[in-house]
Amino acid sequence: MKQDHNHQKKIAVINDFSGFGRCSIAVALPVISSMKIQCCPVPTSIFSNHTGFPSFYFEDYTDRMQAYIDEWKKLELQFSGISTGFLGSREQIQIVIRFLEEFGTKDNVIVVDPVMGDYGKTYATYTPEMCEEMKRLVSYADILTPNLTEACILTDTPYHEERWRMKEIASLAEKLSSMGPEKVVITGIVQGDFIANFCYERGREGKIRRTHKVGTQRSGTGDIFAAIVAADAVNGVEFQESVKKASRFIKRCIEKSIELGIPVTDGVCFEEVLHTLR
Repeated sequence: MKQDHNHQKKIAVINDFSGFGRCSIAVALPVISSMKIQCCPVPTSIFSNHTGFPSFYFEDYTDRMQAYIDEWKKLELQFSGISTGFLGSREQIQIVIRFLEEFGTKDNVIVVDPVMGDYGKTYATYTPEMCEEMKRLVSYADILTPNLTEACILTDTPYHEERWRMKEIASLAEKLSSMGPEKVVITGIVQGDFIANFCYERGREGKIRRTHKVGTQRSGTGDIFAAIVAADAVNGVEFQESVKKASRFIKRCIEKSIELGIPVTDGVCFEEVLHTLR
């Protein structure tokens, strides 16, 4: 008798795996699971610890990804959501696009976190060809979660250091939405003592959501943010409420990490406050 593996809500998370440093799959899996959704990871690469450390072990998983995914097709798995994070090559982006074409439906939610750069610059691994391929991937998204740098890269908008006006950010969000995603949140906008996220839903006026800035930037916070947004979308939570929840949870994580003296390289000790996530 054929078994049905699709009785529970599932999110496929396509990202790298780091054994230490609290980022990528290692944070998405427990966060999504705590929100009562099964997390099904697709590893793009394996790290002993993330690249913010002086040294690390790394294994590229690109050549194994398709065979891994093919086994899921044999099982006829169906996903309520699909979430993508850091992708290390043009070939990986193409594999992810194929995954979305094979597993994407009119009913599931696709969340793309276009991890491409920060502080006005693309990451060293990102080539112009990869940036163009990422634009293709963005067209498949229902929800897009770029930071300000990534929003500029995707829309070919010059980045500037001085304070961004809300009109400029709203224009970025509208351009991003016109590429495909119905919902866009531009994250990590510094506004004095606040960190802001700009939420945009097609056909509605965008809104800014602010939280008081605490500590310094740590690895994995973007992955936690995207995981909460993806799980909430699958659970039917309103988009702006989800962004507010994710921001507040990350603030609690950072505060607890500072309290316990966790090194910045080690990410945030979300385990200590995971029980507060509802």
